[in-house]
Amino acid sequence: TLETLCSSEANPQLVWQFSGMVKVAIVPGNGAGNVLRCNWYGWLHGKLHHPPGLTCVCRNMPDPLYARESIWLPFMQNELGCDEQTIIVGHSSGAAAAMRYAEKHRVGGLVLVSAYTTDQGDPTEAASGYFNRPWDWAAIKGNAGSIAQFMSDDDPFLPISEQLEVAQGLAADLHRFEDRGHFQNTAQPELLEV
Repeated sequence: TLETLCSSEANPQLVWQFSGMVKVAIVPGNGAGNVLRCNWYGWLHGKLHHPPGLTCVCRNMPDPLYARESIWLPFMQNELGCDEQTIIVGHSSGAAAAMRYAEKHRVGGLVLVSAYTTDQGDPTEAASGYFNRPWDWAAIKGNAGSIAQFMSDDDPFLPISEQLEVAQGLAADLHRFEDRGHFQNTAQPELLEV
């Protein structure tokens, strides 16, 4: 489970990677507003935040509607403190941000929920900056300790082909569902099982 994965005592393989304290950073999708009250973000935060051994950060993001890369990636580094001991859980636009972040920075791992690869012709997505160049799958894989991905075939916003492109490009541990839509429920117990 994610809880077990995040426990260095319970998972000796992580001792080399994490020196004692583990952090999970939840990066929401755009438009989330108050993230602790949106979708499953607050629920997951409550399940994982057990200091001092495990901390979970989940904060309102700047520029929440456009989720611009030029604003979100520095916020992830400077305010959320994403580093090589951080497992980043990114949802939708937050998954795009997590992948771009891991192109340039070492992270403990990625959990990508509703990840995609193009702006799909949407002007807001195009303005975000995530989709104006190819994805560097090799860099992401090289900088992330482990990668899990959650997708649903009935996602109303994302084509299956783009979600599968992420899974293939990253050789992700893929958790594929038929009935989860865009993963906007108030709880996602499956996230704790990776």
